[in-house]
Amino acid sequence: MLNRRLLISTFAVAFAGLSALPAVAQTAIKFTLDWKYEGPAAGFLLALDKGYFKDEGLDVTIDSGNGSVDAIPRVATGAYQMGFGDINSVIKFLDEDPAQPVKAVMMVYEKPVFAVVGRKSLGVTEDPKSLEGKKLGAPPPDGAFAQWPAFVEAAGIDTATIAIESIGFPVREPMLASGDVDAVFGFAFSVILNLKANGVPDEDIATILFADNGLNLYGNAVLVNEDFAAENPEAVKGFLRALIKGFSDAVADPAAGVEAVLARNEILNSDIELERLEMANSMNIKTPYVIENGFGDVDMARLAASIDTLKISMGLTGAVAADDVFDAQYLPPAAERMLP
Repeated sequence: MLNRRLLISTFAVAFAGLSALPAVAQTAIKFTLDWKYEGPAAGFLLALDKGYFKDEGLDVTIDSGNGSVDAIPRVATGAYQMGFGDINSVIKFLDEDPAQPVKAVMMVYEKPVFAVVGRKSLGVTEDPKSLEGKKLGAPPPDGAFAQWPAFVEAAGIDTATIAIESIGFPVREPMLASGDVDAVFGFAFSVILNLKANGVPDEDIATILFADNGLNLYGNAVLVNEDFAAENPEAVKGFLRALIKGFSDAVADPAAGVEAVLARNEILNSDIELERLEMANSMNIKTPYVIENGFGDVDMARLAASIDTLKISMGLTGAVAADDVFDAQYLPPAAERMLP
């Protein structure tokens, strides 16, 4: 009886000691979006809400952004360990300072959403040359505006008669709706739906997509601070695995994705955000290339060709190579990156 009591006491002490041990710490990752909480952010938010990051041992916070260019220095400085930004602007950023510790690790917008969106009633059509003689509104941190010099060359636009006015994001669509500018730079799915919300009918909206007019570039990608990645490679891999699940869910059930967005931004219209998300899914995320090759990777030859384009049109001065911009080592195999 004494031995039995001693054994029970020993187990009790051991169990108490185990329960007193601290929980295993999760790796903290601060992530910045390119823009505010809208439909296309659903994949990121679903990965958070469904616990996919937590399952990978990650403590992730996701903040809204101020433009797909602004996200880059946020990650490079280490203010955010990871983020979502325009890969072409990353190329420019690294051309200006190759020592900056930022690199893309997963492509999201395989086809970029860069566009100039105007109104037919103001003389703008789907022909890029219709922009000649017009006033264009441009938010300085906007990823589409960052590619204007490249687009001008690719589309053969004469800029001599084009006036560009610097405007803020909040007034971009209202200024176009009121006719203060003839067209604006932006992501197609954002500007189109915001214009409709400002009372501009579908039949008056003219969308000039850069990708359909000679500019074969990639779009927004997941970025990482290289110092963080070097110290936490498994955390980066886990983040991307979780994110693939989130984007798969947003493609399979866009309505659930919109619910995740509305939980952060209740003033949004659910129907508009659902349309915005479905536009992003079909135009930019689940593209023919992604259907065949899986989500997240890039064709390095195509990326290299896009860098050559930017060298000519954006005046790049250095020798930035595709390997300096994109690192696929953190991605899971293609079979695990297929979207539904």
